Amino acid sequence: MTKIYLDELDKQILGIIAKDARVPFLEVARACNVSGAAIHQRIAKMQKMGVIKGSQFCIDPEKVGYETCAYIGLFLKNPEKFDKVVKELEKIPEVVECHYTTGAFDMFVKIYALNNHHLLNIIHDKLQPLGLSRSETIISFNVAFDRQIPIPDFDTTGAFAKEEEYEE
Repeated sequence: MTKIYLDELDKQILGIIAKDARVPFLEVARACNVSGAAIHQRIAKMQKMGVIKGSQFCIDPEKVGYETCAYIGLFLKNPEKFDKVVKELEKIPEVVECHYTTGAFDMFVKIYALNNHHLLNIIHDKLQPLGLSRSETIISFNVAFDRQIPIPDFDTTGAFAKEEEYEE
């Protein structure tokens, strides 16, 4: 993994745009006390480095009819087919996240469904044919909160700068 150095200005920019990706560069520049060109260059640099993966509008699933959010642990009959299963999961629009995991599950997915009946159809008609030995479903009643990760202090090696907090 490439070690990335983020200076204080980079971290300040990330803190601002993480709260609102639509904030104008000039407003970020004013808050950081630098030029708009400097902000543009820094954001472009962080995009190129992969620190910023893009920006998007966040659609509220409930407002567009998706009443059920479920997390499903998948157990594959043949775990060697991970890559094939991931490719097939990508074709299912209701699957919005897929994670390789440790522990009991081979994979863990997040799904939005119109209702519980739609969720049942997705599991039965779309997930089971992928070669599952079984699955475990957890339905989320409501999101308590959803936020961006905090921007930590890094030193030039990518390690946390506050080393005194960690015993060696």
